[in-house]
Amino acid sequence: MCDLVARTGRHQQRYDAGCRLVAGCIPFRYRDSDVSGNSNSEKIVEVLMINSTSGPGLLFPKGGWENDETVQEAAVREAIEEAGVRGELMDFLGYYPFKSKTHQDEFCPEGSCKAAMFALLVKEELESWPEQSTRNRTWLTVPEALDRCRHPWMRDALENGFSKWHAGKDISEHH
Repeated sequence: MCDLVARTGRHQQRYDAGCRLVAGCIPFRYRDSDVSGNSNSEKIVEVLMINSTSGPGLLFPKGGWENDETVQEAAVREAIEEAGVRGELMDFLGYYPFKSKTHQDEFCPEGSCKAAMFALLVKEELESWPEQSTRNRTWLTVPEALDRCRHPWMRDALENGFSKWHAGKDISEHH
């Protein structure tokens, strides 16, 4: 990434059969539940959410996937632009369809969108990022995040995508 400026304009957006394709991620980290620093303590998973600029509830970073980038690059870029985090893009969690009023256009009159969501292990939280003036970051446990998700499809991605994926992983390989 040479320049940290949020991309605007839709001329490069990808579409698939009348569906706008977006890319996003569920940024996560591990926190020790045991404050004494016992290495055998349970690791608590926390996910990073950002406020919605259009109403209550919290979101995961996501946005348009453009012609000149892979879906993975788009997911990483959105995490930097919207949430100011960098890390290791892990596995693909699935495609999640949703409707967007703000993205109804001639290519996609219904506002149909399909989000490709990934897990992102956060390694770095940037001090400044493109959308910091409108976005606040909040680290939450998975139950807290499920409770505060603005969109049902994001709750689905967290519950049925991320949580199931994570349950099947051996987290010791990351520590």
